[in-house]
Amino acid sequence: EAKELHRHYRVGRGLFKGHAELRAVNGASFTLAAGRTLAVVGESGCGKTTLGRALVGLYAATHGSIRFKGEDLTTMPTAQQQKTRRAIQMIFQDPYESLNPRLPVSDVITEPLLIHGIGNRSERADRARALIAQVGLPVDALNRYPHQFSGGQRQRIAIARALGPEPELIVADEPLSALDVSIQSQILNLMSELREQRHLSYLFISHDLSAVHHLADRVAVMYLGRLVEVAPRAELFASPSHPYTKALLDAIPRIGQGRRARGRTIQGDLPSPLKPPSGCAFHPRCPKAQAICKVEAPVLMPASGRL
Repeated sequence: EAKELHRHYRVGRGLFKGHAELRAVNGASFTLAAGRTLAVVGESGCGKTTLGRALVGLYAATHGSIRFKGEDLTTMPTAQQQKTRRAIQMIFQDPYESLNPRLPVSDVITEPLLIHGIGNRSERADRARALIAQVGLPVDALNRYPHQFSGGQRQRIAIARALGPEPELIVADEPLSALDVSIQSQILNLMSELREQRHLSYLFISHDLSAVHHLADRVAVMYLGRLVEVAPRAELFASPSHPYTKALLDAIPRIGQGRRARGRTIQGDLPSPLKPPSGCAFHPRCPKAQAICKVEAPVLMPASGRL
C-alpha cells in the first residue's frame, strides 16, 4: 500500500536563479493485493518510472508511506529494510542497459542471490539453471554474455534475475517497450504464466493499453505525478470516468470498415512538472474544463465502488 507518496527533486534553474522543486510523484495512494496486477499508465514524463523505483527503494520517498505486508518500508531500519526488500524485485525497461555486459549470464542471475546471502555456490548454480529453463532459454545460455542474445532473450534473462530471490512483488517498468512487436506478446505471456506458477503480484508500468488489458486486474491512471483514476480493468476500459482516461483509450488504434478508425486525441503537450498548471493539472487540455478547474485541484474520490 502506498499512501500519499511523494518524490520531489531540487532542480537548478541556472546561475543566480536558485532552485525549483520538481514533484515527480505528488501524493500517490493505492493498494495492490497479493497475486494481483496493478497497471500504472500515462504519458511519458508523468512519473510512472519514479513511482516504481520508489517502491523498490531505488529512490527515497520525500513524504508518505509504503507499506508491504503491514510494515512501513520508509521508516524501517536499513538492515531490516534490505531483508524485506528481497521480496520486491524489478524488471527494467531496457534489457540492453540493465544487464552487466562484463558478466556471463550465470553471474547476472546469481548476483542478487549472493547479495542477499541466499545459498552456497552450488545451490546458486542449481537455481540459475532452473530459472533460465523456466524463462524459456537453454541451459547453455548461462555460459554466454548478454551481447550474444536478442532483445527478447535479454529480457527473459532479466526476468530470471528478478525471480532469483523468490520475490512476492515484481515492479515491471515498461518491460515490453524496447522489444519488437513480435516478441512483446511472448514476454507478456511469460509474465502471465509466471504470475500463476509463482503466485506473484505485479506493478506493471506501461503506456501500451493493449498489454494492460491483457495482464492487469486493476489500472491506475497517472498524470503529472498524480493518480487521477483507479479502477478494475474491465470497468475502466468499458466506462472511464476521468477525461484523461477517456482520451488515452480513444487514442488506441482501432480497425474498422477496412480502415483504421481514429478516436479523439489529447490536445497540447504535457505541461512541465517544474511549473504545473494551477488547480486541476489537466485543465489546459481538458475538453470539459470549467472555471473552477483552474483554481481547485480535484480529490480522488470513490465512484461506483471502484476504489
